[in-house]
Amino acid sequence: GKCFVYSSGLMDHMCVCESGNSKGWYKKNGHFNGTLDAFVKIIKIEGIKSLWSGLPPTLIMSLPTTVIYFTCYDQLSEALKSRLGKDNDHIPIVAGSLSRFGSVTVVSPLELIRTRMQYRKLSYKQLHMCISSKVARDGWLSLWRGWSSTVLRDVPFSAMYWYNYERFKKMMCKNLGAHEPTFFIAFTSGAASGSIAAVITLPFDVVKTHRQTELWESETLKIPQSASTWAVMRKIVTKNGIAGLFAGIGPRLFKVAPACAIMISTYEYGKSFFSHLNEKSN
Repeated sequence: GKCFVYSSGLMDHMCVCESGNSKGWYKKNGHFNGTLDAFVKIIKIEGIKSLWSGLPPTLIMSLPTTVIYFTCYDQLSEALKSRLGKDNDHIPIVAGSLSRFGSVTVVSPLELIRTRMQYRKLSYKQLHMCISSKVARDGWLSLWRGWSSTVLRDVPFSAMYWYNYERFKKMMCKNLGAHEPTFFIAFTSGAASGSIAAVITLPFDVVKTHRQTELWESETLKIPQSASTWAVMRKIVTKNGIAGLFAGIGPRLFKVAPACAIMISTYEYGKSFFSHLNEKSN
């Protein structure tokens, strides 16, 4: 009856482990001795397709988040460039922070609703009644529960990511003599900037994971939940020391670096492709 967090590199999902007569999509494979060992055991026992388990809920949440995030970043960047100048170093930080803040705020209630549907198997009618009673009892702000820990992780991540990405991109374009970023430049810059941001914001990622599992346990197993993000952080440090805040640094880099690289390189390539297509049609 316990739960775990499934993370794709772009989104986090609360999943219920198979217990008793319940039929969860996840089946425990035993103890893993690391990321590579987990890959080998999962493929050996369940087949290579199982590595893409949970793809539908990932897409459902990732698509609106990414659309809002990248659209806001582009629009804010252009607006700031017209006011502050094209080469201002603060533009990526401000645009990245605000766009991520906006996307997290908009999608946060959807994440809460999706999590409830996932572990309680509610129909849409039951879900509506559940959300209505929660709003009537705790107010509209209750739909943004867990928002603060997400913001603490994602906003600093985005600020560092976009700042480093723009710097690496300019540097590589200059060194390679390219007028605009190629797929390789965007991919490399995305992977490097994503890795740096992932390491620095890892403590907040660990806290968010703890808060997600505590939220689930408090509502289903009636286990008391810590009062705040900082309370969770103190609890982790007391139990495991400062090193506890950096638990899972290997798997986080292993997922975030390629996720950032693939997303930004395909995005840049798509922008360039449609820009040239529009020029030809005009």
